[in-house]
Amino acid sequence: MIFLIISSLLTIGNPGDSSQVKESADGYQLVWSEEFDKNGAVDTTVWQFEKGFVRNNELQWYQPQNAWCENGKLIIEARRETKPNPRYKEGSNDWREKRKEIDYTSASINTRHSKTWQYGRFEIRAKIIAKPGLWPAIWTLGVSGEWPWNGEIDIMEYYKGDILANVATGTNQRWNAKWFSTHKPVSSFKPNWDQDFHIWRMDWDANSIKLFVDDLLLNEVKLTDANNPDGSNPFKQPHYLLLNLAIGGDNGGDPSKTEFPSRYEVDYVRVYQK
Repeated sequence: MIFLIISSLLTIGNPGDSSQVKESADGYQLVWSEEFDKNGAVDTTVWQFEKGFVRNNELQWYQPQNAWCENGKLIIEARRETKPNPRYKEGSNDWREKRKEIDYTSASINTRHSKTWQYGRFEIRAKIIAKPGLWPAIWTLGVSGEWPWNGEIDIMEYYKGDILANVATGTNQRWNAKWFSTHKPVSSFKPNWDQDFHIWRMDWDANSIKLFVDDLLLNEVKLTDANNPDGSNPFKQPHYLLLNLAIGGDNGGDPSKTEFPSRYEVDYVRVYQK
C-alpha cells in the first residue's frame, strides 16, 4: 500500500480511500466535503448542471447524462457523438445557434445555488487525460458581478500540453479579463503523469491566492494586485466551485484525432476553513 504524505496535515490516509482529514497543522478545519461515495446520479441538491453550448466557442454540448458517480469517483465522460442541435437557427451568427449538429458531448457541474465559500483551503483529488482537444478544469467564480469582474480562479486547467493555474479580474473592456497565469508543461512531470490521480489545492485568504498541485506551488497572487479597475476586489466575496470537461473551443485545441470516450475522474472535493 502506498501512502501519500501531505506535510501540512495531521492525519494521513491512503489516497485511494475516502477518509477525511478533519484538521490541519496550520489551523484549518474541514467544513464541507464531497466524496462521491454513492453510485449513480450526481447529487443535484449540491451540484447543478450546465446545459447546451455554454462558453468559449467550445465543441461540446453539456448534458447531465455524461456525469455520474461510480466506485467512489465522479466520472465526467466526454464523447464523440452526433446529435441535432436543438438551438440551431439557419443564418444565425451566434456560435451556439449556427451549428446544425452537435459533434461532442460532456458535462459541467457547479455549486452556484448550494455551496459558496469566502477563503479557505480547497483540495481536489482528480485524474485528467492530457490529450489534444481536452480541456478539464477545477475553478471558481464569484457570486456577484458580471464575468470577469466577479473574479475567476482556475485551481486547475489542462489544455494544449500544459497544466495551468490562473486568476482573473476585470478590465475596462467588457468580457475581457486581466490574467495572472502560470503554465507548466505536462512533459515536465514524470512519464505518464496524467494516468495517476493528483491533488490540486488552493489556499485563499484575505492576503493571497496560492495554487498547488501535489504540494508544488504553481502560482501565487496577492489580493492587493488583483483589484478591478474601480478598486473593488472580486476575491473578497464568496465563490462557488465548478468541475467540467470541455472540448476544443478558444483554447482546448483540436480533438479530431483524440480517442473517445475520455473520462475525467474526481475522487473528492474538500474545503477547509480557519
